[in-house]
Amino acid sequence: MRGKPLHPDPTVAPPPGRPQPAWPHQANGTAAGAASSTHALGTATPQVTVDYQVARHIAGQVAKQREELLKAKPDMDRASEQQRCLDWINEAVALWSDSAAMAPQEDEALRRAVYDLLFRAGRLQPYLDDERVEDIIIQGPDEVWLDYGDGERRMVGPIAESEDELLELLRELARSSGHNERTISTANPTLALSLQDGSRLQAITGLGPMTYAVIRRHRVSHAGLDDLVRLGTIDPILRDFLGACVRAEKNIMIAGKQKAGKTTLLRAMLKEFGPECRFATIQTEDELFAHANGYHRQVVSLVGRESNGEKDVTGRGAGEVTLLDLMHPALRMSLERIVVGEVRGPEVVAMMQALTNGSGGNLCTIHARRPDIIFDRIAELYALAQDNLSEQLAYRQTANGLDFIVYVDMTDETQIGGRRHRYVSHVLELTGIGENGRPATNTVFSPEPSSASCARCRGWIRAASTTCAASASTPPSCNSPTGPGRRRCS
Repeated sequence: MRGKPLHPDPTVAPPPGRPQPAWPHQANGTAAGAASSTHALGTATPQVTVDYQVARHIAGQVAKQREELLKAKPDMDRASEQQRCLDWINEAVALWSDSAAMAPQEDEALRRAVYDLLFRAGRLQPYLDDERVEDIIIQGPDEVWLDYGDGERRMVGPIAESEDELLELLRELARSSGHNERTISTANPTLALSLQDGSRLQAITGLGPMTYAVIRRHRVSHAGLDDLVRLGTIDPILRDFLGACVRAEKNIMIAGKQKAGKTTLLRAMLKEFGPECRFATIQTEDELFAHANGYHRQVVSLVGRESNGEKDVTGRGAGEVTLLDLMHPALRMSLERIVVGEVRGPEVVAMMQALTNGSGGNLCTIHARRPDIIFDRIAELYALAQDNLSEQLAYRQTANGLDFIVYVDMTDETQIGGRRHRYVSHVLELTGIGENGRPATNTVFSPEPSSASCARCRGWIRAASTTCAASASTPPSCNSPTGPGRRRCS
């Protein structure tokens, strides 16, 4: 199977159940207040420039009016509050437009900017709304880069006037996302959270010359395995194989490099669970959206919590709830399966215990730059556990608990004029303890051995299991629409 971009031009709907801003739409379908007349911000240079000093001034006026409104009507619902503020925004922008002789497109852009400052992500919002953006890279308040899914990277305008304003924007994002316990300051220099639209934010301040942040957007957030076939991440044979593994309640670990598509594949495999299957998702930030996908009805969605900055008598952060803390009560919730969004610390021990003690069908992800170092990565995490557990214990529990490892790879050919290709490159079956106490594996899927002579052919998959009969099909040429040859399970 030839690896293709995760999605060439995605149209991603927000996760079901998440509130959307009540922004009016014009008759032609364009959101009122768009930053440009015909182009979405981030897809072309905006034709309308917003004066954010004016936008902040109007936003401040409306914020005071909103404060007085909520004092008089503390029980007002959110939708009514936003609609009233929207009326005030329209009035204030109309007055400013008359005095400044602004064009209609400028009016719309200013109204949208004020609304975003009050209710959404401020000057970041146009980039969050751009469906082709994969990463928003923030290098201080005035250097922002957009990283598109096809590998293009472009610098855009500032999102704040100063470091203090940038930090306040990050704090407001935390508050508006329901993470009141999370903040960022010199005392708490890092911030990690999920935004309202499901995007993942990681920020660092006070540890370098400026504040750094990256927002990772989930461009393909509701895809199933069939969708990944269409996107080129897997082929139909591998789709059937992975679906059968999930339905057969096999314990599966998805591994890969950063940005390879591990979470996307995990979300797709969750849809192979039955709608009445009762399972828990355990994450540091909610990126699976299983409890709000409109399909599963019995989801226990658990998200870790950061400390409030204070320490208890043991030296642990007060109020902190780690993934390891969540694992033990989750095992008592009458669950059929457990899904860990990302294993990256001591919780790997509890996860492996769940794999060996439970009924099977559990899923998790882990970072690893190559398939052959996955077991060493697990052993490293075991060594980070409180009791400094041994390498041999890590190997033994891994061999006893895991059934399959699925490795997701990404080939970035943007430097030579190509694209990013994301694909499943390996599937390993664990067959017990092997030499030197390491888990023994059987390669079910792996790359075709160096038969491809061009970049387009790399990433095609063959079935290499010794238990499978191989087809004798002749590999077509590189220009064939069916791609280079592969061997598969019969």
